[in-house]
Amino acid sequence: MTTAKFLEGIGGGLADRWLATLFTPAFVFWLGGGAAALQRWGWQKISGEFTTLEDPLQIAVLVLALLGVAASGYGVQQFDFTILRLLEGYWPNWCRPLHRWLLKGQKRRFHQIDQQLQDLSRKGLATPDDRQAYIQADLDLSNFPARSDRLMPTRLGNILRAAEDRSGEKYGLDAVICWPRFWLVLPDGVKTELSEARNALNLTARIYLWSLLFCLWGPGFQVWWPLPLGIIAALLAHRWMLRTASVYSSLLEASFDLHRFKLYEALHWPLPKNPAEELPLGNALTAYLWHGSDQALPQFTWPKSSNDP
Repeated sequence: MTTAKFLEGIGGGLADRWLATLFTPAFVFWLGGGAAALQRWGWQKISGEFTTLEDPLQIAVLVLALLGVAASGYGVQQFDFTILRLLEGYWPNWCRPLHRWLLKGQKRRFHQIDQQLQDLSRKGLATPDDRQAYIQADLDLSNFPARSDRLMPTRLGNILRAAEDRSGEKYGLDAVICWPRFWLVLPDGVKTELSEARNALNLTARIYLWSLLFCLWGPGFQVWWPLPLGIIAALLAHRWMLRTASVYSSLLEASFDLHRFKLYEALHWPLPKNPAEELPLGNALTAYLWHGSDQALPQFTWPKSSNDP
């Protein structure tokens, strides 16, 4: 059989790469399209047309199909950042009504959890149920920015916004401004953990997009099952996305908790001597990185050489 000969003729290393290509959301998407086409037109018609081709043409069709899967997967991967931004709630102006409506719901949820936390604090944590409810409310509130004016219209947006804000609230270091410099001084192990967490988050966004695209096979081939399967897959991908975003946010916060002084040292910025000094020094460092400074203070610090007294 031509297909068997084609697979036998692929070298070991190349076969591994093709297998890696096959087990991707892109392959599942095109596999679903093929199944929908089979249901619409029938196996005999499609296989009959394929088998009438000469062997070289059959191999060419298989190669082009695999290349198409790989190319589509690569193409969709370029939209990871865009999809995440949209799911966070960064939308164009014509989406303002939807933005305001969803933001109102997130604010309501934020104030409900905050009020629950205050009520439990006033009541006292006398019972295990009260303590468990307090812990859960505190965890839920940590997935929101501390200030209500920083809220985003989606849960994903609030989880990532909270992670961006926390280093500024605790240490005066704005994560968005400091991150490119901070990344360069992080230990390799930390970079690896952060990269893996970010890649997992990007993968969930990719699966989410492929799931929505999968729904199009339904009206395209006039079959019913792609629509519910695509919606279910998108919902599951979104739940997974929220979990991976929480992991990534926790690692982002932990990297500032443990390694922020490496940024001070790399920039020869004076280290805070106590927690009370850290917030103003961090704010000054953020402003310096963003706008620069012509002020004489604070003075740069330099490590002592072995010849210094």
